[in-house]
Amino acid sequence: MAQPVRFAAVGGVNTATFYACYLPLHRLLPYFTAYSLAFALSMTGSFLLNTYFTYRTRPTWKKFLLFPLTQVTNYGMQSAGLVALVGWCGMNSTLAPLAAAAFALPAGYLVSRRILRPPARAGATAGATAGPAQDAAGQAGAAPVRSGDPA
Repeated sequence: MAQPVRFAAVGGVNTATFYACYLPLHRLLPYFTAYSLAFALSMTGSFLLNTYFTYRTRPTWKKFLLFPLTQVTNYGMQSAGLVALVGWCGMNSTLAPLAAAAFALPAGYLVSRRILRPPARAGATAGATAGPAQDAAGQAGAAPVRSGDPA
């Protein structure tokens, strides 16, 4: 399965988790407060699913601490969509978060990919694709051992 497809699948699971939190909170709180709390609650699951399943990398504390930055874009786009759909278009506040999430999906993918799976370093890519590593004298040797994601 390609990364965008895996990202969309994780997004579906995350949306279901979010919605399962949102509905009970929506009965107790104003819709935007319920939305904000449900969004915060579903973020840790999203981080773990995206690191392990979408990008197939290991989670680190650094990524975990940076992951909310990926959600800022997502939250901003979804929030603006939610307010526009409910306030301007008159959409039902129970369904509007699902529509807002769909609109934010492409931007969320690009930002999370950048944080959770940064581009490979030039030296690591060259060593991985150019064949056996060479020492300072130009002699071929064993390829360097990569211990996984450096971040």
